[in-house]
Amino acid sequence: MSIPIIQVKSLSIELSGNEILKDISMDIAAGEYVSIIGPNGAGKTTLIKCIAGIYSTWQGTLRIREKLLSEYKNKELARLMSYVPQAEGRTNPLTVEEFVATGRYPHLSAFTTMQPEDHRAVDAALERTDLVPFRQRTMNSLSGGERQMTFIAAALAQGASLLLLDEPSTFLDYRHQANVAAILTSACREHGITVLAVHHDVNTATACSDRIYGIKDGRMVCQGTPEDIAKADVLQNIYDTEFSITPSSDRTLPLVAAGGAL
Repeated sequence: MSIPIIQVKSLSIELSGNEILKDISMDIAAGEYVSIIGPNGAGKTTLIKCIAGIYSTWQGTLRIREKLLSEYKNKELARLMSYVPQAEGRTNPLTVEEFVATGRYPHLSAFTTMQPEDHRAVDAALERTDLVPFRQRTMNSLSGGERQMTFIAAALAQGASLLLLDEPSTFLDYRHQANVAAILTSACREHGITVLAVHHDVNTATACSDRIYGIKDGRMVCQGTPEDIAKADVLQNIYDTEFSITPSSDRTLPLVAAGGAL
């Protein structure tokens, strides 16, 4: 592996007196698509929030491009990294275009307005996410899938080389799940963006990723390629439930399902 764009070493964190993560280490190379999987409450969201700089009370070492995370100023970090949180339903009066344009804030100084390059970045993000027909719609008028796509568009407009996402496909129907997966894979494979995503669905993780990390009870229990992870014994160790592995004619990797056969 080349010099990692993200280096996490022996990261631990307590929140409200509870140990959430213990001795987590991971390296992510530039241009990789890396997924984090694990059961509810395993610490996946906490880990990605630590990397995004949202939590700062952790112990250990966390570097972005070989520089300690704590040494970055907010705008400097935002030019390198964009973060898409879990879907939320708060009201938002902005239009889609206005919301996507908020992704350009790291590139604007005080009292300056959007420049032609900023408008081009917004237009490109709307194109890549198929949101051009929605650009004048308000965020409040969108479906859950459309709102989530708008959050991803804002992250793409930000122009960062590192994209962090927390369960980007949760609560989406199959069509929107497929669209999100295609956009993220394209961002990585065609545009060189490093993607680190928490995925609720194992099949999405194995289909999109170069490597996968498995977290259980706040600890890293496995890591490997999708081929390494898409095995019944490995998944059972992560989720404490049996898995069925079924070959698929339209996928390189088999489909996995918890419980009985597909």
